[in-house]
Parts: sequence; structure tokens; C-alpha cells
Amino acid sequence: MIEAGVLRVGYHEAGPADGPVAILLHGFPYDVHAYDAVTDMLADRGYRCIVPYLRGYGPTRFLSPQTMRSGEQAALGNDLLALMDALGIGKAVLGGYDWGGRAACVVAALWPERVAGLVSCGTGYNIQDIANAGQPADPETEFRYWYQYYFHTDRGVEGLSRNRRALTHLLWKLWSPTWTFGQATFDQSADAFDNPDFVEVVIHSYRHRYGVVRGDPGVEEIEQRLAQQPSISVPSVVLEGADDGVTGSSAEDQTAHRFTGRYRREIVPGVGHNFPQEAPQVFADAIVEVGRAGD
Repeated sequence: MIEAGVLRVGYHEAGPADGPVAILLHGFPYDVHAYDAVTDMLADRGYRCIVPYLRGYGPTRFLSPQTMRSGEQAALGNDLLALMDALGIGKAVLGGYDWGGRAACVVAALWPERVAGLVSCGTGYNIQDIANAGQPADPETEFRYWYQYYFHTDRGVEGLSRNRRALTHLLWKLWSPTWTFGQATFDQSADAFDNPDFVEVVIHSYRHRYGVVRGDPGVEEIEQRLAQQPSISVPSVVLEGADDGVTGSSAEDQTAHRFTGRYRREIVPGVGHNFPQEAPQVFADAIVEVGRAGD
């Protein structure tokens, strides 16, 4: 545990203390155990791995009851930067997916001097364009976002509160239809959803990205910078699961123009949304690849 910014952050650490640093960030609704195999592989290759619980997950807690329980992208990015500062990490390779990929992209875009390389899964350029969030996607994509619209309602808040394990278990199955995971694997991560701030942070995240609610004034300046859709200049690899039930995959790389440095995109068959847990070797190899490119 360490105090970092507005949080007391719980995190896992593996590998030599003097090795190059890789910070690995989980998404919703997952936790640090998504990286168990990845951290073993990277630690064996000399990396110091830091895997934090995001705000609203596991043992991570807000230091003050007055702090807004925001789940917005600026808050997630600011949390990551604060963690790096608290741990005295000047520069690191960042890897993440879903919410974690968003935090990594935010720091890579706005503070590239702190980032040796980036591995981002799914959407790739994971910074939200909130100003244009009202523009509808194609119907098939909208169908996959049903849970986001559910969370815009009081019924959805109550559903997540009462049925958080059943709901998140369903999302695991829908989002990774070719991944065979056991109940014990799910339960190991689902314990992190018992955090007292989980529901409030999740609901705010899925409402803020559509401009339905206001953000935290403490990170408004960061949100304004993100509204400019800044490019990412650090060495980057985007990994997409061919069976991702949220973002899907497309032959057309629609966000490649957002990356101005060394860049590679790979679509991996038989992998869904929880990329590092489903394909840990591919993810670990990508971390090493961008780390070498950023040396």
C-alpha cells in the first residue's frame, strides 16, 4: 500500500527492484489478477512489475470522504501519474486494457517523458472523445454497449449494487466468449468489486464519458487537454482480441493516425476482452518490445 494523490493504493509488485519498470493496469470488471502470468514472465526477464488496483477496486481507498468518486479518464490518468511519483518511478513501460488502457494512454499522450513505451488493448487509442459522444455508432456496436446505457438509469445502479457478481460474471462471458475460465478464477478477481466505492466509481465512469454528469473539478484541466485528442508519440503496440465482445476487431485500423511514434497493431485469434489473462505471452512480449524500442 502507498499513498498517492487522493488515494491509498493497493498494488502487487514482482521482479527485481532495480529492473526496468512495467506498470500494468486492469480494466472493468477485472483486477490485478489479470496480470498474474504476465508478471511472472516479465519478472523472469528482469522487469520490475507494478500492478495497482484502480480506484474503486480491492484495497485501494480514497484518503478523504470529500473526494469525488469519479471514474472519468482524467482521474484514472492522474492516479497513474501520482502513483509513479509516489513510488519514485521516473519512467516506465505502461500496459493496460479497458480502463487501465485508458489511464496508460492518458499518461503516454500528456506526459510522454514519463513513458518508455505503451501496450494498449482493444480500442488502442483509448482516450475518449466526449464532445462527440452523442454520435451513434452502428447498431451492432450499440448493442454491445447495453450495460453502459443500463448504468445511466437508477435501475442499473441498483442492479450493479445488488447483483454485482452475477452481472460482472455475465460480462466476462459475453466479452470473452472463447475463454474458458473457472469459477475460482472469477471469484479471485470478483473480491475486488466489494470495495465500498466500486459502484459509485463505475456509474460515474459510464455516465461521464457520454457527458451525462460533470467531472471532478480537481482534474478538469486534464480533461480539457484530453478534449484536444492529443497524439501518442511513444513506442506503442496495440493488441486486439479477434473475439472481443465489447470492441470487436476490424481489418481497418481506425486509430493508427493517433500514434506518431513507432507503432504496431496485432489482432490475435481466440482472444477476447481480457487480453493479458487470456494471452499472457503475447502481452508480455509486447511489453518487452516497446521497452526495448524506448531505450
